[in-house]
Amino acid sequence: MPELPEVETIRKQLAKKLIGKKLNGKKIGEVARRAKILIIKFSDKTCLIFHLKLSGQLIFNGTPGKYTRQVFNFSDGTRLIFNDARKFAWYKIMSEQGFRRLEKKLGPEPFDITEKQFFSILAKRSQAKIKPLLMNQGFIAGIGNIYADEILFASGIHPTRQIKTLDNKEIRLLFKNIKKILKAAIKAGGSSVRDYIDAEAGQGGYQKYHKVYQRTGQKCVKCGGLVQRIKLGGRSAHFCPKCQRPKNNDL
Repeated sequence: MPELPEVETIRKQLAKKLIGKKLNGKKIGEVARRAKILIIKFSDKTCLIFHLKLSGQLIFNGTPGKYTRQVFNFSDGTRLIFNDARKFAWYKIMSEQGFRRLEKKLGPEPFDITEKQFFSILAKRSQAKIKPLLMNQGFIAGIGNIYADEILFASGIHPTRQIKTLDNKEIRLLFKNIKKILKAAIKAGGSSVRDYIDAEAGQGGYQKYHKVYQRTGQKCVKCGGLVQRIKLGGRSAHFCPKCQRPKNNDL
């Protein structure tokens, strides 16, 4: 599933290509992102929003194929292809005001939140387990399975740890690694696992730096132990049991 780094990569590419173009007579003024949602804003205060879900793709000037769900033709002859093999992705046209109502359900952006705010919102979720909480879009927006695994590994925190078991040092390290890993993934163009390609039909590069995600049974890059996988909240979690030890019978 495209997460914040993948959607931000697509946003930056499309911003360079789409601003100023016209779609159905409406001029594009901005290409934005909120959480995992891409927003194309028009001069008439309406917007076209996309959620790519598991396998959605947005390709500028691409060629329609078997999984193309929609083609957006611009007045200058260029086009935007919307593909989705699994049919979970979606797009909607709505007013900017309508989108603002929609985004009220979302938590803060990872790059906007301060350390003080991070401590504060964690304190309100003391019973929650850290991996599902990181993926909760109402907590912090944009983090999914890939980056939750990588952030927790970098922080040495087991995915089943309850918030109340984290000390201040661990919380500060977690806060730092959220920003650090997401920035690095954006710089690399995201992670290409399964269906993800960017708006130029290119592959991301951050999958080469994954330490635990989808590395079940492989050696940990830190200690040489074996990466494990468990089910947690209906999703998989990858971790090193030696580098990320549970506490207080969290398992």
